[in-house]
Amino acid sequence: MSPKQPAAPRIRKSPEQVRSAVHQAVIDLLSEPEGADLSIPAIAERAGVNHTSVYRRWGSSGAVLADVVTTRLERDSPLTDTGSLRGDLIAWAEAGVASIRTPEGRLLIRAVALSMPGGATAQGERTQQFQRRIASIESIRERAVARGETPPSLEEILDQLIAPLYLRAIFGIDLPATGYPELLVGRLLSGTRAPETA
Repeated sequence: MSPKQPAAPRIRKSPEQVRSAVHQAVIDLLSEPEGADLSIPAIAERAGVNHTSVYRRWGSSGAVLADVVTTRLERDSPLTDTGSLRGDLIAWAEAGVASIRTPEGRLLIRAVALSMPGGATAQGERTQQFQRRIASIESIRERAVARGETPPSLEEILDQLIAPLYLRAIFGIDLPATGYPELLVGRLLSGTRAPETA
């Protein structure tokens, strides 16, 4: 069994430094082969910050995990304007697939799934973090409407594009080697009305 990494020394940090240190602490803890203690005290100790700072900012370990995952996905899945709804959705899904294929990405998504049980407060904190991802999907839909396209509803995108990707990651089911984003987007858009032409 490899020794655990030492906790970072506690020095005064700015809010963004605290966030960065906490995010890195979560990644480090998840990478430990003997299993991760993702309690707020453990995260705070590894990050070298006071646990009260973590409680004040996030409220629960589930919200911390959701923030780490969402931030990573925002970094790895920028909103690319390809000029069409189909292209935007494929580009968004391809970036998500690339992130899921990394060991770190799989660890984070499974950790969030394991943290899901909890009361209404914890669920609300997680939902607040994931609203940032919902907003990116809505941006794709709004861009499509501005072009004269008719996008699927948010629920359809969640059920037919996002859920298949992340359910595979949660249960450790390999993604097809190629073409999976195109396949999912094709199925999603098959019932979507094409834009009217003059």
